[in-house]
Amino acid sequence: MLPSALSVDPCTRRIPFTMSSVPSTSAGPIIEAENLTKIYAAGRVRVVAVHDVSVAIEPGEFVAIVGPSGSGKSTLFYLLGGLTRATEGRILIDGTDFATLNDAARTRLRRHRIGFVFQKFNLLPTLSAMGNIEIAYTISGRKEPMDRQYLDHLSELLSIKGRLKHLPSELSGGEQQRVAIARALIARPAIVLADEPTGNLDTKNSGAVLEMLARSNRELCQTTLMITHNPEAAAIAGRILHIRDGQIMREEKGLRTTPGSQTASA
Repeated sequence: MLPSALSVDPCTRRIPFTMSSVPSTSAGPIIEAENLTKIYAAGRVRVVAVHDVSVAIEPGEFVAIVGPSGSGKSTLFYLLGGLTRATEGRILIDGTDFATLNDAARTRLRRHRIGFVFQKFNLLPTLSAMGNIEIAYTISGRKEPMDRQYLDHLSELLSIKGRLKHLPSELSGGEQQRVAIARALIARPAIVLADEPTGNLDTKNSGAVLEMLARSNRELCQTTLMITHNPEAAAIAGRILHIRDGQIMREEKGLRTTPGSQTASA
């Protein structure tokens, strides 16, 4: 079952853990794309994967981008996450223009600001669930020791507290994805980007993972952007952007009530 509509803005409540130990440096959107275009070239063939997309995502929003295979949604995900460079246009993360940064600075920005959740989990097979979470924290570059109380909170939130000593091969698909979510959240990023997070899961585990993403957005006040081909999964978001042929064609409201409600344009 998908999460029900949430009518209270959780970011105005006092909760044990804050969105991020790295405060926002901008009063505007936390993610902003302006006239974004990505063209792939193979010899003389040019493929326009994303065409002239402009979108603004406010702090604390849960936004889903929905589209069929080949619609450009994954390319847009990689662009917004700083994993690939735009051919034209620009991307600002918390007021910082990705295009102005060298590779090292871009990597630091991703590690400090963004947590990624991928369809294939990408857990290191030789490390336990705890080891996967710990190494993600180390890579994030945070100087302070990992907050074990916060890890306990995440483990309870994601229902993996008794599974942290197990290797990925000893976990179900749903448990592996929940560990991947904990790994993405452990450094308290301001932004969580999830690419088809339920794509390899059955219906029961898909519902559980979607519930966890909704809860983490609600309770930790992180900005969440989810890419999916599934309209039912997208319904848990506050805004749903429909993409086709590399352009955002329309926008609709989802179940989630979030702080921002700006309109995206293409």
